[in-house]
Parts: sequence; C-alpha cells; structure tokens
Amino acid sequence: MKAIYIVKHGSADEAFEVREVPKPAPKPGEVLVKVEGFGLNFADVMARKGMYKDAPPMPSLIGYDVCGSVEQAGSGVTDLKAGDRVTAMTRFGGYAEYAITDARAATKIPDNITVPEATALTTQYCTAYFCAAEMVNLFPGDRVVIHSAAGGVGAGLLQYAKHKGCETFATTGSSSKVELLKQMGADHVINTSKVKFDDYVLEAGKSEGADVIFDAVGADFIRRGIKILAPGGRIVCYGAAQMSDSNNVFFQLSKAIQFGIYHPAIFMMSSKSLIGVNMLKIADGKPLVIKRCLQNVVRLVEEGIFKPQGGKIFKASEIAEAHKFLESRKSIGKVACVW
Repeated sequence: MKAIYIVKHGSADEAFEVREVPKPAPKPGEVLVKVEGFGLNFADVMARKGMYKDAPPMPSLIGYDVCGSVEQAGSGVTDLKAGDRVTAMTRFGGYAEYAITDARAATKIPDNITVPEATALTTQYCTAYFCAAEMVNLFPGDRVVIHSAAGGVGAGLLQYAKHKGCETFATTGSSSKVELLKQMGADHVINTSKVKFDDYVLEAGKSEGADVIFDAVGADFIRRGIKILAPGGRIVCYGAAQMSDSNNVFFQLSKAIQFGIYHPAIFMMSSKSLIGVNMLKIADGKPLVIKRCLQNVVRLVEEGIFKPQGGKIFKASEIAEAHKFLESRKSIGKVACVW
C-alpha cells in the first residue's frame, strides 16, 4: 500500500515522501479501514514542523482521521463488519491507503456524507462535543465566547451553543470570515484583527463577563479571557494556534509567557476554571469516552444540530499543497485528501 511519510521537518514542499509499505493487519479489538480519504488538522502542520511532541519519530506516518470502508475486523469486534462505511479516529497512520484503528474509535456513517464532512465528525466535531458537553454544561442564556469560530471545532461549538440557547460571541482574525459567521447564526461576531475581544464582551455583556470561553488560540488570549470570566466561568483550552506561527525558540518562549502564571488559589478565590483538552490523550486513556462522543456526534448530525462543512479536497499526491493551504488559515471547513 502507499503511505505518505514526513521525512524532513520544515517546508511542506520538502517534508513528504510516498512509500510502498506492507498493509497492516488488525489485532483483537481493531479494524482495518480501506481509506477513501483522510482529513488534515492543524496538529499535522505542527508535526511537519517538528513542533508536536506526541508525533511518531521520523520517518513519521501521521494522520488522525480517515473515512473509508472496513476491510477487516479483528477478533472481538461485533458492531462493525467488512464493507461498513465508517469515519474513524486514528492514532496516527491516517496518511495511507489502509489504516488501523481501535474499533471503539470508528463509527458507521451514511454513504451521502463526503470525505471532508466525515473526517470533520471524527476529529473536529468529536472535540467540540467533548469540550461543550463533557467538560462543561451549557445553559440557556450563557454568554459563550468561541475563538476561531469559523474553523472545524469552532463551527461545531457554535452550532452546539446555539442549540443550547446560549448567547454566542464568535471570533475570527480574518475579515473574510466575518460574514460567514453571521450566516452561521452567531449573535456577535468579533474581528480580533480590529477589535479586542475582551473589551467587546465586557461592553456587550454590561460588564458581567463570559460564562464559557472555548479557546484554540492560546497565549495572551488565555490571560485576557481569564480576566473577563464571570464568577463560575470556565475556559476550555483545546489548542494554541499562536504557538505554531514560528518554530523559533524565542518566539515560542514569548508566547508561552503570554499565557500567564497561575496558582490554584487564584481560581478558587474567583470561582473560575481553566480546563485543558488533548483529544489524543483522551483517545489513548479513555477509548470508551471517544466511542460515546462519536455516537452522540452522529446522533446530533441526524437531528440536524451538527452540520459539518466540507472544505477543499486535494488528491493525496497533492499533500504539500494541502498542507500549505491549511497553514495559510484561509480554509473554511475541513480540508481533506483522497486517494
């Protein structure tokens, strides 16, 4: 089978190499998926740059989500069989014609769901559901700030918060995405390249602050977010996009400092919370949680609450172009590659 390896950290044009490798076989509790296509995530860009410590050693076969059909089910797997069309979360190895995954991290999907939509369900929407339904509870009237709301996870969070009757504050750093967020139903759209989100939220909320902030940006967005949390407020941090803008050690250090330094007493006295989410760790340590999240994501799609947005599709041979497009942050919806 063909597999796309990272063989050099740095530029997308020089990073990848297509290799012929043996097709893997599923162990008990696993399934082998014949990959129709695989999704791209910002963690892929960070892995390519050598900035994702959990990535496998080089030559590195990454890829966190795939769409395809079950080729073979390992012993003990009862709810999936050969021929089932699935979307699956992979513990790396997704950039290949065949991929192995824990059967609990795969779920059946209808034939009419596209590859970008299907892979968005597995990573982006599963993350959104875990953050919004498992890490916090949202209630009608809650003031919810969603950073990078036009992205895959952000869109899922926005759709879920609207479903729960929250007042939503959607942020973007791109003027071109402002109108899109309005069309997606955000109550407030904040262009962070022109307006400070914390000032806007305090003014719009009559100084009462935010009840929940979903943060994929990190750095000073965290520090500023904590300051505007209402009593009982929570920040759920599931990314650090600002940290990926450069692999310069001094740049990284400056961004890390911008997060701020906190003592638990600060959160206790103010009744605020800072919650970190790494879905790879959840997948490793709590596979049944992943299964539960995936099942609920598919249910919410069927109910019309989650509406994954397909993005640009590249051929697998265009992996460098796909990476550069995702890295440009001009993408809307899930970017995917097909074989």
